[in-house]
Amino acid sequence: MGQSTWLEGAGRTVEVRWIMVYRRFGDNVMIHNNHVIFTGGWTETTSVCLEKGNMATAGYKSQTDVNKNGDECGGVGILGIAWAFGGMIFILVYCTAGISGGHINPAVTFGLFLARKVSLVRAILYMVAQCLGAICGCGLVKAFQKSYYTNYGGGANGLAIGYSKGTGLGAEIIGTFVLVYTVFSATDPKRNARDSHVPVLAPLPIGFAVFMVHLATIPITGTGINPARSFGAAVIYNKEKAWDDHWIFWVGPFIGAAIAALYHQFILRAAAVKSLGSFRSSPNI
Repeated sequence: MGQSTWLEGAGRTVEVRWIMVYRRFGDNVMIHNNHVIFTGGWTETTSVCLEKGNMATAGYKSQTDVNKNGDECGGVGILGIAWAFGGMIFILVYCTAGISGGHINPAVTFGLFLARKVSLVRAILYMVAQCLGAICGCGLVKAFQKSYYTNYGGGANGLAIGYSKGTGLGAEIIGTFVLVYTVFSATDPKRNARDSHVPVLAPLPIGFAVFMVHLATIPITGTGINPARSFGAAVIYNKEKAWDDHWIFWVGPFIGAAIAALYHQFILRAAAVKSLGSFRSSPNI
């Protein structure tokens, strides 16, 4: 077997393995105890994700604070913050998919629940654990950078000046739709037959989706798309600003996730099944 053939085969093998992991959202992959998943994987990994992303946000605001001789064009910038979140999502999904499915985000869990890929009880457990992990993560950020955390808003989400609530809600809906739709597409077991010539490692497009959404929505809402992250920051920062329009960062992501689930399951998949049936029944084949 030539090198190129081996690489193509290896890519397909990786893709199939990731698809099989994500097909078992409702099962305990590698771990058979709900309590272990609840207390272990979700709380720790979500904490790490939020810690890194919020540290990048606090660091950027500190570096660009003109009141402290900062440079308005300095710091990691929006691009750096987006890479911090996107990169950590890529790593965490890669590391935790085999343990608990790598949800990390209540909106993703909600979308998978609507698609009947996870049970109601499991979805609730995941969401509770994700929120607890968010609180722990933001608590770690405050413990490590208390002065920065207090002075620069604690990474809490909020509408930027000049944007209406409707605009913010729309940004959250669209951003979450992009993320959840990417999750469905990257982990679709049927895409193996359709696009077997394009090997894809599922966490990679998911991480890039998070990166791109942050680039687009940070100037509007600070990018929620993850209700747990928004909730954890609001709880730890716990000032009026953090709770202003907080509902947007729950309603928006849940609506976006629902649209993505319905679109993928009942429009794309239904159309694909219909086309496949027509193809098989064609007398010319």
